[in-house]
Amino acid sequence: MKKVILFFTMCLMAFPVKADEGMWFLMFIERLNQRDMEKMGLQLTAEEIYSINNHSLKDAIVQFNGGCTAEMISKNGLVLTNHHCGYDAIAELSSAEKNYLKDGYWAKDHKAELKPKSLYVRFFVRMDDVSKRILSKVNDQMSEADRNKAIQQEIALIEKENNEGGKYTVSVRPFFQGNEYYYFVYQDYHDVRLVGTPPESVGKFGGDTDNWEWPRHTGDFAMFRVYADAQGNPAEYNVNNVPLQPKHHLPISLAGVKENDFAMILGYPGRTNRWMPAGGIEQNVKYAYPAWVEGAKTGMDVMKKYMTKDESVNLAYASKYASTANYWKNRQGMIDALSKFGTAKTKAELEAKFDQWANQPANKAKYGQVVSKINNYYNTTNLKSRHDNYLQQLLRTSAYGMMPAVLGNAMLQYSRENEAKRAEMRPRIEELIENYYAEFHAPLEQEILAAQLKLYASKGAEYGLSPMVAELKAKNNGDFTSYVNDAVKTSIFTSKDNVLAFLNNPVAETLAADPLYLISADLLTKLRTRNDEQSKLDDEFNQSFRLMVEGLRESKLNAIKYPDANSTLRLSYGKVRALPKDKRNDAKVNNYTTMTGMVKKYKKNDPEFDMPKRILDLHKKKDYGRYADKEGFMPINFLTDNDITGGNSGSPVLNGKGELIGLAFDGNIEAMAGDVIFDPELQRTINVDIRYVLWLIDKFSGAKHIIDELTIAK
Repeated sequence: MKKVILFFTMCLMAFPVKADEGMWFLMFIERLNQRDMEKMGLQLTAEEIYSINNHSLKDAIVQFNGGCTAEMISKNGLVLTNHHCGYDAIAELSSAEKNYLKDGYWAKDHKAELKPKSLYVRFFVRMDDVSKRILSKVNDQMSEADRNKAIQQEIALIEKENNEGGKYTVSVRPFFQGNEYYYFVYQDYHDVRLVGTPPESVGKFGGDTDNWEWPRHTGDFAMFRVYADAQGNPAEYNVNNVPLQPKHHLPISLAGVKENDFAMILGYPGRTNRWMPAGGIEQNVKYAYPAWVEGAKTGMDVMKKYMTKDESVNLAYASKYASTANYWKNRQGMIDALSKFGTAKTKAELEAKFDQWANQPANKAKYGQVVSKINNYYNTTNLKSRHDNYLQQLLRTSAYGMMPAVLGNAMLQYSRENEAKRAEMRPRIEELIENYYAEFHAPLEQEILAAQLKLYASKGAEYGLSPMVAELKAKNNGDFTSYVNDAVKTSIFTSKDNVLAFLNNPVAETLAADPLYLISADLLTKLRTRNDEQSKLDDEFNQSFRLMVEGLRESKLNAIKYPDANSTLRLSYGKVRALPKDKRNDAKVNNYTTMTGMVKKYKKNDPEFDMPKRILDLHKKKDYGRYADKEGFMPINFLTDNDITGGNSGSPVLNGKGELIGLAFDGNIEAMAGDVIFDPELQRTINVDIRYVLWLIDKFSGAKHIIDELTIAK
C-alpha cells in the first residue's frame, strides 16, 4: 500500500510557534490552541472536538489499516479515505477478469460490498498523561537497559489497567524523546469491506510524474464500510454482521473553498523528526538517503519490467511498486531540499548555542557532553547508515532477500518438534506461506535478488559486507547472476508448493543446505547484529538525545510545544493558501485546480495521464450537477498550509463548522525538507475537493445511492 509521506516541520530556532505549524494533542486544544483557531474561523468548542463523555469530532476519525487516516461519513458506517490507502485491498480483490484497480467498482448494495482478507480501522477512545508515573520509576544513575526495563514494566501495568479485560487496545507512547509519556485507548474493528473506488486512471491520475507536485488533478479517494455485531461491538467477518453506527459522522459541505478560509485536519501523522540533530541531517543527506534512492530505483526498474508484460504480475506488484516509488521520490526530494536550505547548518548553529548554555557551571554536569556525544555517534555511524540502507532496500524490494530466512526459521523450528507441536504450529506457518506467495512472481524475484546483491556488494563494502556476500563477491567479481540462477534451481523457496511439501516431510538438513535460506539468513543477521561497541554507542546516543531535548526545552532555546508525530491522533489547523501563480495551472488563483486543467494533461492510453472517456464526455457537456463551483468550473484539488505528514493520508479537511471539505493526500516537493524545517512560504498540503469526490460517485459512477446516505450540509 502506498503510504504517502508528507513532511511538514520547523527549524529548531527560538521564535514563537505560528498558528499553521504544529500537530497538536486533542486534549490540550482548549488550553493551547482554541483562541488562535477561533480567530482564524473555528466555530466549534474544544468539547465538540474532543470529549470523553459525549460524541465529538474525534469519534468520526479512524486510523485506517495501521498506516493512513479515514473518516466516518454516514450513520451506517461509511468510511472515506485515500485511493492509495486502500490500494493494497483493492488490488487484492482484483483479478485479470475483474480488475477493480483498473476499472473501478461501486457496490450496488450491502451484499455486493467486498471483504479483503485483512483490513481494520481503529477508533480513538481517550488519552491521558502518565509522565510523572513512569518517570518516577527511573533515575539518572540507571543504565539505559535498566531504564528501559523499568519503563516497560510500568507501561505493561498501565496497558493492563485500561484495556477493560481486552475490550480495548492500549498503547503507551514516549514523547519529546522520552521526557513525557501518554497512554492512548483504542477500539479496533476488523470487518471492513470495500464499497467503491474510482478507476486507477482517476485515483492515481498523474502517477509518479505528478507525485509530490503541484498543480495536481488526482481523485485520490476510496470508500469502505465498517461492520459490527448486532450490538455494535467489533466482530470478525460474518454475513450476519451489520453496518456500524458510529458515535459521530462528518457532515459534508458543498460550499467550496477560497483563499484564507479556515482549514482543520485531524489524523494520524506517522513520523516527524523535528528535534533531529545536525549530524543526523548530514548523515541522511550524504549517506542514508542516497543509498535508499539507489536501492529503491534498482528494485523498481526490475518490477516495472515484468509488470508491463503481464497484467496478473502488474496486479500482484502494484502496491509494492507504488509504495517503493513514493518513498524513492520523497527521499530524493529530501536530499535536494535539505541541501538547498542548508538545514544541517541551521541546526548546528542552534546546537552551538545550546552547547554554550549546557557548559555553564549550573548545567555542565548534566548537559555538558551532550552535543559532543551526539556528534561522535553520527561520525562513527555514517558508513553503517549507508550500508544499512542498501541492505534494507534489498530486503524490502526482494522477496528472496527476506522471505527465506523469516519463513525458513519458522520451518526449521517446526522440523525439530514432535507431531503434536507441529500440528499446533502448522496453521500459523501455512498463513505465513500464503501471505508471502500471494504476491510472488519467481522470475521477477530472481532478477531483483541478483541486481540488489550486486548493488549492495558494490556500495556497502566500505562498512563491511555480510560474510557470505563478501565471500561470493570475491569469487564472482561482484556479479551475482550465475549464483542466483543456480540457487533458484535447488531452493525450495521458489514455489509455494515446494514449501508446503516440506511441511509434510520436514527435514532440517534440507533447510540447512538451501542456498536462498543461507544467503537470506546471512543478510538478516548482518542487519540485526549489534556488537558491544555499537550497543554502547546506541545507549550513549539515546541518553544524550533525550538530555538535549530536555535541555532545549528548559533553556527555552526551542519554542516547540507539541511533540513529534508518532502515529497518534493529532489536530493541525491553518488556512486555504495559494502558491505563487503558476502558468501550468489554469485556475484564477493558484490554490485550486479544475477539470479543464486535468483535460489539458490528458494523454490517451498513457499509463499516468489517460482519462476515462465518460469524464471527457461529461466535461465537454459541463455536466457537473450541483458539485460545480459557483463560478461554473469543476474543482479537483486545493491547497492549504496545514502541518501534516505521512499517515495523514486520507485525513479529513474540515471547515470552521466541522464539515468535510476535502481529503488530504499529498504535499509539494518544493517543501520536501519538511521533516526538519518548516518553510511558511512554501509548505502546503494538497487535498481532494470533496465536491469532486461526490461528482465522481454520483455523475461519473452512477452510485447515487451512496450520495443519498450522506449528510449534506445546507
